[in-house]
Amino acid sequence: MSKSITFQSYYQATATPHTLHPPLSGDVSADVAVIGAGFTGLSAALELAQAGYKVVVLEAETIGFGASGRNGGQICTGFSSGQQKIEAQLGREDARKCFALAQESKELLKDRIARHAIDCDLRWGYLHAIPKPGHFEGLKAWKAELDDLGYTDTQVLTRPELQEKLGSSLYHGALREGGAGHFHPLNYCLGLARAAVEAGAVIHENSRVLEVDTGHRPWARTAMGKVNAKFMVLGGNAYLGRLVRKLYGKVMPVTSYIITTEPLGQNRTKALIRDGEAVADTNFIVDYFRLTSDTRMLFGGRASYSTLDPSNLAEYMRPRMAAVFPQIRDVKIEHAWGGYIAITHNRIPDCGRLSPTTYYAHGYSGQGVALAGIYGKLMAEAIRGTAERFDLLSRVRHLPFPGGPIRTPMLAAAMLYYRIKDALS
Repeated sequence: MSKSITFQSYYQATATPHTLHPPLSGDVSADVAVIGAGFTGLSAALELAQAGYKVVVLEAETIGFGASGRNGGQICTGFSSGQQKIEAQLGREDARKCFALAQESKELLKDRIARHAIDCDLRWGYLHAIPKPGHFEGLKAWKAELDDLGYTDTQVLTRPELQEKLGSSLYHGALREGGAGHFHPLNYCLGLARAAVEAGAVIHENSRVLEVDTGHRPWARTAMGKVNAKFMVLGGNAYLGRLVRKLYGKVMPVTSYIITTEPLGQNRTKALIRDGEAVADTNFIVDYFRLTSDTRMLFGGRASYSTLDPSNLAEYMRPRMAAVFPQIRDVKIEHAWGGYIAITHNRIPDCGRLSPTTYYAHGYSGQGVALAGIYGKLMAEAIRGTAERFDLLSRVRHLPFPGGPIRTPMLAAAMLYYRIKDALS
């Protein structure tokens, strides 16, 4: 699998100073080997190190190299699938427990930022904007569902109410959440890594795992060494690739693209998103955007199942931004990047055990900023002997994506179908 677009991101350009960790050299032993230094792996590593476990984290590139350090920074509520798909599999009461875990994931994120003094521009407030007036009744039904789940920090906004908050005439209303928001994801990821190291974990960057054994005594081998462990956590998500054959078909890497503008200044940005909230539309293929702490517009979307990246990503993305905010169609775009997120067939994260010693979680389907943290924590709980909450989530069944040479073309065709559906709905 390619690394997708690797232009320097805004997050890399504004990352907090941080320690670089040397590659693995030689053979070492650990209680737990963690594959991947993103939100999932670092969350598990932090919990386990705090509990006294000897933890070694292996990262193929650098901390937050994958989706954890490239995403839109939007902290979302619940699951991409919605509650109905989960309830259909697990029943009403257990589906409500899953939603409660998703709510806990946001509190976990907030707590870690405060506890470990992570400077990552955390801000609350989220607008789900509807592109068609016929979607307004759906907003009311969505609010009613969230109210029934005990999450009442929401408000349905009419078009005039939304236009007081958002300098765009494209949308016809919104659901506002007070309990969702946005932040600088790479700086959060770096903060998690620092906290894990302070708790005793060892991280090795530039240590791509070439081979693993997920059996009774798991191990992971790199080009320069090997980790022998009692337990293993697989947190590679879309970047795990073909390392573990049993997991390859469980998720599909989808490319998402993001741009940031030059700094626009406080007055101009206030006219774009008055209260600095995160925004996403409700299409199947989502546009999402927000303001950064240094007054840039960060705009993302244009998801693609194709492995072909645009030759000029900034100009590829500009028309999407201009459709929402024509008043900034000609501003300078200073950063443009892309990367993989992992989706599952039903848009519910996939987690489980490959053996009594090896745990995995992946496929957050666009909502991993919060969810990856709780899945990492629950894997740590299971390794420590308390598996009830992890086992609840692992009961969700998943269909594999079709494999072979037609895998990517089939999904690219599916993406075209949903673009047409968004346009006509």
